[in-house]
Amino acid sequence: MKNFLFIVFISVSLNSQIINEKIIFQSANPFSFHDVITDLKSQEKQEVYGNLVIPFDSLNPNKKYPLVLGVAGSLGWKKHHYDYLTMYQELGFATFELNSFKSRNIESTVGKQTQVTTAAMILDAYKALEILSNDPRILKDNISITGWSLGGAVTLFSAWLPLKNAINKELKFASHLAFYPPCFIEPENLDFTDSPIHILIGELDDWTPSDPCITFVDKIKNKVNIDVTVYKDSHHGFDREGGLEINENGYSFKDCTFKLTKNGYVLMNYFNVPMSNPFLQKIGFLFCTTRGVTIGGNVDARIKSFDFAKNFMIKTIQD
Repeated sequence: MKNFLFIVFISVSLNSQIINEKIIFQSANPFSFHDVITDLKSQEKQEVYGNLVIPFDSLNPNKKYPLVLGVAGSLGWKKHHYDYLTMYQELGFATFELNSFKSRNIESTVGKQTQVTTAAMILDAYKALEILSNDPRILKDNISITGWSLGGAVTLFSAWLPLKNAINKELKFASHLAFYPPCFIEPENLDFTDSPIHILIGELDDWTPSDPCITFVDKIKNKVNIDVTVYKDSHHGFDREGGLEINENGYSFKDCTFKLTKNGYVLMNYFNVPMSNPFLQKIGFLFCTTRGVTIGGNVDARIKSFDFAKNFMIKTIQD
């Protein structure tokens, strides 16, 4: 019965000139960057999956395609995320929807991001990259990563060399487009890949504030191919449709600055104590965070961000 359903699904997809596939691969559950850098082999194994959408050209069945790997935020995959993937598909790119949450039976990590950590999701992204790079239909040197909020953190710090090299020294993403990532984590080691990195963030973001992103980019742009665009009068999730709302569970990090050590420890404000487990991270957040954040769309910023994303991907991965 399963084989029959699979064959019908692929047949219908082929008629519409796209192929949809569920890709399953092995990852793990590290809590911190330090776990990845120093003890990756010992981490609990985890099966993860993602959804691959790839064009099919019946006149050129051996054609290879660029690919955009997408990573959702703490609220999981939402309509505006899929709107981007659809735009990329219409450009003739393959897309990969990484499902780090659903693979672990989690729907949302708002206010409880120890359930699925940035470290685990970066590992997921690179394990997916390893699979996709070996797919004969994909241009392995033309795979970009993009993500929103928590997924923006994955997008940004997947370019950090100590972390990347601990996972895979050979492969890298061709570009990184991060939407409203947490830039308040300052790495001691400023070595990033030479791939283009761009941050899109709202001027009024009180979840992941814009000022630390500006400071972060200014600090490293002389040695890293990185830039930032700040959208005026815009909040977290500016590229969504709909008005502003308050998420009472979300942490506001507007008063936080965390140091990231060379070996991957994120240190508490003031005390320089590594937040190396869920309990210590909760304690660390108590010193600088508050609950309650604003999230919602801005029509002008949404239009501009979609246009920017389109041109960024054309520039960085189109063959």
